[in-house]
Amino acid sequence: MADHDHSASTDTPNEASHAVAASDAHGGGGTHSALSAGHLIGHVKDADYFDLPRFLGGQWKIPQIRASNEPIYKFHSGFKPLDDRIDPVMLKVTKFMVLEALVAVILVVVFTRLASKLRRDGTAKGMWANALEAMIVFIRDQVARPAIGGHDADRFLPFLLTAFFFILTCNLLGLVPWAGSATGAFAVTGALALLTFATVICSGMMKLGPVGFWLAQVPHMDLPPVLAVFIKPMIFVIEVLGLCIKHFILAMRLLVNMMAGHLVLAVIMAFIAASYATLAWWAVMPASLFGAVAISLLELLVAFLQAYIFTFLSALFIGMAVHPH
Repeated sequence: MADHDHSASTDTPNEASHAVAASDAHGGGGTHSALSAGHLIGHVKDADYFDLPRFLGGQWKIPQIRASNEPIYKFHSGFKPLDDRIDPVMLKVTKFMVLEALVAVILVVVFTRLASKLRRDGTAKGMWANALEAMIVFIRDQVARPAIGGHDADRFLPFLLTAFFFILTCNLLGLVPWAGSATGAFAVTGALALLTFATVICSGMMKLGPVGFWLAQVPHMDLPPVLAVFIKPMIFVIEVLGLCIKHFILAMRLLVNMMAGHLVLAVIMAFIAASYATLAWWAVMPASLFGAVAISLLELLVAFLQAYIFTFLSALFIGMAVHPH
């Protein structure tokens, strides 16, 4: 089952604690608290604590290096809807940071052991070794080489494999109760997309030269010089904007798909709290649990699918950069 933590986190830790206390005071939260937008968004937002079952205390605060709650920097553009969506820089350790570090440790341990085993035995033996080898070969033969090209693909394979398994493991951790999915935060998906963007730009300039790469953004057109002076600069601007937009969408696609699944699960489980202490609870509770299990199985498929899509599009963008024609 996915990330159904029982917090009511809002924009600040203090407000979150007050919301949790209010929910507890009403015996698990009424209809307003359980199904309110702030409460539901709190299930998928990053926080400086982990939610735990009630018998374990209900919450574990992550130890912080910086004790002050005063923001170091607050983004201010003058456009309130945008300013409200961008959190201030606090330099706090959050649960998504902890989960990302955990994912990194898991990948290092698993693949170090797999590499040692393959080096010693020569072939993959065992269910897990065969499953990992099958995924690695699939990314190499069905994603990297067709999208980038045989000779160039192997140079980018470490990056593509790292992105695939990192995203996949983050997505799978989102199915662990009271954990959370780091890929449900734009800071994470945006950083992954920026890595792909940097790889595309650097690989293209290394292959075609700093000037040749940017000139290659404009397709070859047989235009009279008078028209070319006006049309080619416009096409260049459009192509560069398109390059940036493609990587922005790369981040948003992963973010929205992972966040949407967890929001649906939060809504389904919120029905149980909303109907608490009423006769409808006896019908809502089993139906909600069944729906949550079904959505969790779908989320398992989405976890693999979104990791594959991100990796495939990254390979495609890299291939377009090193082979523009």
